[in-house]
Amino acid sequence: AVSPGFLHLGGLRSALYNYIFAKKYGGRFVMRIEDTDQSRLVPGAETSLEDLLEWAGIPPDESPRRGGPLGPYRQSERLELYRLAADTLIERGAAYHCFCSPQRLQLLKKEALRSGETPRYDNRCRHLTPGRVEEKLAQGQPHVIRFRLDQGATSFEDLVYGGTCHEVGSVEGDPVVLKADGFPTYHLANVVDDHHMRISHVLRGTEWLGATSKHLLL
Repeated sequence: AVSPGFLHLGGLRSALYNYIFAKKYGGRFVMRIEDTDQSRLVPGAETSLEDLLEWAGIPPDESPRRGGPLGPYRQSERLELYRLAADTLIERGAAYHCFCSPQRLQLLKKEALRSGETPRYDNRCRHLTPGRVEEKLAQGQPHVIRFRLDQGATSFEDLVYGGTCHEVGSVEGDPVVLKADGFPTYHLANVVDDHHMRISHVLRGTEWLGATSKHLLL
């Protein structure tokens, strides 16, 4: 449940597909609360989500309420795992610290829209020297961590759409994976949790198809 609000029909349908798939193949149906965007949390939504799944006859096998061997099941309680993953990406040269201010990012967006282009980050901080990065960190400058997107296409086999390919590196700027408040974005948290929770199949709305390439790269 991403930035959980109250469950709508589309979300219930996705949950139903996950439940049926898990039961058919002897798997576990896991309810994970993806509460990384604290500004969008809706009071009472988490309790309502699980109540509605139980009402619909598709109760989760593991959840914050039920517990389980792979918890905790709220991402806000797993922040150390995401920090470790982000640090590992930096050590491997796959991610970097970005010190661009919200004002600069907003200006980039306005200029792109004015030119009729799709807004994207220009990867400016990707080119900072290690010494400059250390200097800014020592000064306590606010920063996020961004993932270096490879140029070219990443292909994968989707069980509904078949062979799928998205050239994310050539059309998007490097995405944020860890925010200034220490919370991860959906992309990093999802990949880390899918790994630790041994998720074998991801069944979700079509709007996330384009993000799958980023998740595979991560």
